[in-house]
Amino acid sequence: MKGIVLAAGAGSRLYPASLPISKILLPVYDKPMIYYPITTLLLAGIKEILIITNKYDIDNFKKVLKDGSQIGVKFSYAIQKEPKGIAESFLIAEDFIKDSPVALILGDNIFHGFGFSSMLKEVAKRKTGATVFGYLVQDPERFGVVEFNKNNKAVSIEEKPKNPKSNYAVTGLYFYDNNVVEYAKMLKPSLRGELEITDLNKIYLEKNKLQVEILGRGFAWLDTGTFESLLQAANFVQSMEINTGMKIASIEEVAYRMGYISSNELLKLAKNYKQNGYGKYLEKIALTV
Repeated sequence: MKGIVLAAGAGSRLYPASLPISKILLPVYDKPMIYYPITTLLLAGIKEILIITNKYDIDNFKKVLKDGSQIGVKFSYAIQKEPKGIAESFLIAEDFIKDSPVALILGDNIFHGFGFSSMLKEVAKRKTGATVFGYLVQDPERFGVVEFNKNNKAVSIEEKPKNPKSNYAVTGLYFYDNNVVEYAKMLKPSLRGELEITDLNKIYLEKNKLQVEILGRGFAWLDTGTFESLLQAANFVQSMEINTGMKIASIEEVAYRMGYISSNELLKLAKNYKQNGYGKYLEKIALTV
């Protein structure tokens, strides 16, 4: 399976903070925001990842992430010329996807919860259909909303409905089989001129090939698109890291624990941050037997 991080938005809701740089490269506590979605894909066992960004920020992403070989994976880059919707990602990534299934995550989405890695790996094993993740929210009208029947089977999905049929939002993480490019080509722009991810999910739903995994009370899903939510995410990460002594979304640590790099390679990476606690943390992980 291959992975895509969509990081092309202008981030206008975070102006002026995001004027000089993509919001997906802004810090969430002690790491660039992009580390969090990348970690989610790594935990699913995905090693080939395409970063879709815009022409103004692509060099900055390359500077931060390089080609991925330093953590034993492969990063590629592509440009979304205009904001034409999440589902356009699959048209942009057609040559990257080829005959593989693919996972897409939005660059400003942060996930954290016990057992999440195991869930992701199981979902990644599915050969057919699509899988999305539902999360209980208080303001479902801001999201794509999934409705369930009495057997907890998804029966409808609506994009930002005025009268939501449930309080379960569809998060910014999606897994698809290789039919996704074909289905994306069938989509027509919505009234706002975008290829909607909800319309793509509806195709799978109508074919009875959409599964919805519920992220329960032990999970956190954070969307960092506003000043308030960005601060909340940073506070959450800080609190969790202080309380547990473990980093959230350290791509170097995750790569090491997934077996993509050796302890010696992790030590080498730690030297890049020897002046702060991040480097000391990586060093400690590498030296712990």
